Amino acid sequence: MTARIVYTDLDGTMVGPRGSFWHAADRGLTADPAAALLALHRAGVPLVLVSGRTFEQVIEAARIFAADGAIAELGATIAWDAGRSTHRLTGELPAEYAGRAPMEVMAQLGVVEQVIAENPGRLEWHAPWHATHSTDALLRGRVDPVAVDAWLAEKGAGWLTLKDNGAIPATSRFGLDDDPLPPRVYHLMPRGISKGAAIAWDLERRGLSPADAVAIGDSVSDLDMAPAVDRLWITRNGASVDGMGRLMDAVPNVTVTAAPMGEGWAQAVLASL
Repeated sequence: MTARIVYTDLDGTMVGPRGSFWHAADRGLTADPAAALLALHRAGVPLVLVSGRTFEQVIEAARIFAADGAIAELGATIAWDAGRSTHRLTGELPAEYAGRAPMEVMAQLGVVEQVIAENPGRLEWHAPWHATHSTDALLRGRVDPVAVDAWLAEKGAGWLTLKDNGAIPATSRFGLDDDPLPPRVYHLMPRGISKGAAIAWDLERRGLSPADAVAIGDSVSDLDMAPAVDRLWITRNGASVDGMGRLMDAVPNVTVTAAPMGEGWAQAVLASL
C-alpha cells in the first residue's frame, strides 16, 4: 500500500541504542533512518510520533524530526499544531475522579507503592524519567503484566492495567534483582487508553481511515496500534523477544522487518511509500 500517514514508536523503533537516530542495533553508524525520513517528507506523507514519553519530550522530538503530530504517554495525549492543540483520553478512569490526572488519583490511592511492594526486587519506579508523567506510572522490572492485572482487579483497581513497553539495558543504578533477562519498561495506567485508541481518534480528526495509515513499533504495547491501521510493522528486535511471536500470531496485519531498530524502521517507511 501507499500510506497517506505514518505513525511510529520512538525508542527501539525509530531510534536505536541510547535514543540515537544514527546508530544501528550493533552500535555501528547508519544513515538509513535519515534517508528514509527524508524520503517520507519529500513524499509529503505526515509522520506522527507515538511514544510512552511525556508530552514535552514527544513534542520536542516532533520538532527535531519535523513530525506532523505527536501522541504521548502511550496514547494519553494527542497533539498537533506543534503542541498548541491537544486532546486527552481518560479511558476507564472512574467517574468519581473525572477532571483529575490519573497519576494524582493513583498517588491518592497509594496503588503504585502497593504494586511495587507486592513485587520486591522485580518492580520499581523508572527513575528519574517517571517524575513528569501525569497519566501513567512509569515503572521498570521483570513481572508478568497479566498477573499484575489480576492482582489489581482483586484489590478493586481493575480500571488500571500494566502495559509492557519493551526491554531496556540494565544499569548499576537499578535496584532490581539480578537476572539474565533484560528489565522492561511498564506503564501502569487506566484501561481504554492505548496507542491504537489515540491513532483512531487522530485519524478521525484528519478525515482519514485505517486504510490510509501504517504504524511501526517494537513492543507489546505497539500491537495495540494494529486495529487502527492497514499495516503494522514490528522491527526485528521487538519480534525476537520471548513471547512476542505468539502475540503477533493473533494480529493479521503485522509484518516483521528484516533489520532491527532504525534500519528496520527505514525498511518499513520505504515500503510504505
